[in-house]
Amino acid sequence: MSYTLKQLRYFVAAAEAGSVTGAGQRLHVSQPSISAAIAQLEERFGVALFIRHHAQGLSLTAAGRRLLTEAKALLDHAEDLRQRAIGLGKDLAGDLHVGCFQTFAPLVLPQVLREFAVAFPDITIHLHENHVQGVLDTLRGGQSELALTYDLALGEGIDFSPLTEVPLYAFIAEDHPLAKEDRVSLRALVDYPMVLLSLPQSRDYFLSILYSQRLQPRIAYETPSFEMMRGLVANSDCFSIMHSRPASELSLDGRRLAYRPLAESLRPTQLGLARLAGSRPTRKAAAFIDFCSTHFAKRAQ
Repeated sequence: MSYTLKQLRYFVAAAEAGSVTGAGQRLHVSQPSISAAIAQLEERFGVALFIRHHAQGLSLTAAGRRLLTEAKALLDHAEDLRQRAIGLGKDLAGDLHVGCFQTFAPLVLPQVLREFAVAFPDITIHLHENHVQGVLDTLRGGQSELALTYDLALGEGIDFSPLTEVPLYAFIAEDHPLAKEDRVSLRALVDYPMVLLSLPQSRDYFLSILYSQRLQPRIAYETPSFEMMRGLVANSDCFSIMHSRPASELSLDGRRLAYRPLAESLRPTQLGLARLAGSRPTRKAAAFIDFCSTHFAKRAQ
């Protein structure tokens, strides 16, 4: 059952472009060459990799989606081997795709990427910001090799390496009646209306925290936007709860917020790096993992 890296490269390009035409344009090769490579893979693996839509391009079959993830990983490792073979064993270069949960991405990643670029100037990081489920989907779909996320709703097939513990904070306006407290309890907070971050997974997670304390919040607003949530809280007597605590206490319209730790003892939540279970990280990914481990260890000191 022989196949070539070129055939896999053509297959990946067609899957990402959604058409043979797009793949040919991306790789600067003829459409018949792309079609022939896909046909040869399908014949050798004994499965259909694409559903052909007349005049509407290609869509992956279930077998095609599984092969796409494995093919991209194999091509990444082949690139590692190529670099070693031409004398670049001590250098690291190329593209690394990293997923990140969108609420804390602006709080964490800019500094990480700035320092990483100094240490590894030839590695280009491509970010894929998304909600929790979207970040995991990019991992399983092969769009990202690593993902910076919380240890929440990971599901099967994901390996998680914790980097740091992240406490839960109450977000309230500076002049809120509870702002004078050093810590606030959820029981005190639910006397006021709540602004709920309504991202997939996040919405149910925050509600489950309140429900676990036998509390029923009054939802005043729901929003998928972190900054809208902060603005709504800053301009009302509402509250919200979040792990992502910004350095600035100002909302985008200039109103001041207060962030207070919760009085309750809740399960610690970890921020860390996720990847597909059983997959061997490329040298670029291993460098990023080691760098992040050192970075967050220094921050904790």
